[in-house]
Amino acid sequence: MPQFEPKHLGIKKSVPEHPEYTILDSFDAPGVVTVTFKTKEFTSLCPVTGQPDFVDVQITYRPDKKCLESKSVKLYLQSFRNEHSFMETLSCRIFDDIMLAVQPLWLNVTVQSTPRGGIGLVSSRETGMEDISKELKRIKEK
Repeated sequence: MPQFEPKHLGIKKSVPEHPEYTILDSFDAPGVVTVTFKTKEFTSLCPVTGQPDFVDVQITYRPDKKCLESKSVKLYLQSFRNEHSFMETLSCRIFDDIMLAVQPLWLNVTVQSTPRGGIGLVSSRETGMEDISKELKRIKEK
């Protein structure tokens, strides 16, 4: 069995200040069909007002060779608390970072904001297996 050398698991870590300072750990996929991460504790900042946005995040993917390690996902998502970002940008940013980290066969990232003034917002980014190579090329060319 290949060695897994975690960068976060079992190590006391503080929350990174920004997502770009975060490493999404991965390990060899054990033949899992689908993996889903959910959180209702995600926060980021409105890019206009600077006020906190409270968001539910769901990440569902079908691993190819690698799975995401859950503590690294937790730290990664917590690192957005100082980020100024629109919801639509969040779903795309998280999607791109996960695509680069584990190159899954299929990925869906959905963010759902807590309603303000009676209006909520849901933003999703998804790709199917036929789109993976195109998505990776697009992300790497950024």
